[in-house]
Amino acid sequence: MDDLKVVFIGTPEFAVHILQTLIDEKYNIVAAVAQPDKPTGRKHLLTPTPVHALADQYHIPVLQPVKLRLQSQEVLDLKPDLIVCCAYGQIVPDDILAAPKYGCVNIHPSLLPKYRGGAPVHHAVWAGDTKTGVCLMEMVHAMDAGRVYACNEVKIGPDETTEELNTALEEASATLLKTALPEYLKGNLPGIPQEESLVSIARNISREDEQVSFAKEEINTLYNHVRALIDWPIGYGMVEGKRIKFLKARKEIKAVTEAPGTILGFQDEAMEIACNGGVLKIYELQPEGKSRMSAAAFANGAGRALVGKQFD
Repeated sequence: MDDLKVVFIGTPEFAVHILQTLIDEKYNIVAAVAQPDKPTGRKHLLTPTPVHALADQYHIPVLQPVKLRLQSQEVLDLKPDLIVCCAYGQIVPDDILAAPKYGCVNIHPSLLPKYRGGAPVHHAVWAGDTKTGVCLMEMVHAMDAGRVYACNEVKIGPDETTEELNTALEEASATLLKTALPEYLKGNLPGIPQEESLVSIARNISREDEQVSFAKEEINTLYNHVRALIDWPIGYGMVEGKRIKFLKARKEIKAVTEAPGTILGFQDEAMEIACNGGVLKIYELQPEGKSRMSAAAFANGAGRALVGKQFD
């Protein structure tokens, strides 16, 4: 592996664990390709992407093209033998896909062909799925459509959030890379074509997706919606014209006579909200214009005045 020239392509925190695994497994990483750094915080300071930051720690050269398809020669000049990609955020152009001797592989966090696209983990939680996984797959021009070389299955708990599931999938990805990539390089994993009739698309989460609807969603769907958006982008409800974000929640299935969205009160450290088929219990929240707080702290302030009020 020391003489195999590997280029890694990825950007966010999830991709960091893939790059770290390649480093730990002693692959010869000649460069990392990541999205351009972006200004963050109130001072808009230019902050390295997670992959950029890790690559710097190991003195790995970093390329950050604004549009990879217009600057692909930088990658081609490296003459990579293998490209490994995870959560890059741009389409990798055909000339790069065709260049490496051992091809281009991608780590994708779903059990393909289910949940192709940019938000597979969010959609798995939102759908109430009980399992998902990670796949080592062939990169082709179409989105997440290549052959699948190997998978690692991961269970989804009934109260698990996207944040928690991401952590489990990061660990599963590292294990998959350690075991499957050497076999792939030996030619022992020919890959299985995806069944097109089973394809589903996990589109990116939109701003409209962030608001939950107590009137339209029954308790199970609503609860899955809320936990799917933790820790990003965070689901919210509107009450009295103000937004309240839901940061930690649980559900209780029981008969409720109050209208869906009605704030029933505060007990057992939770704000309780009536739903179709049960109660949504919010333990941590963020009122509009305020910092994150416990439901108990909210109850001691503005929260008590909202009892009996109804979320939109």
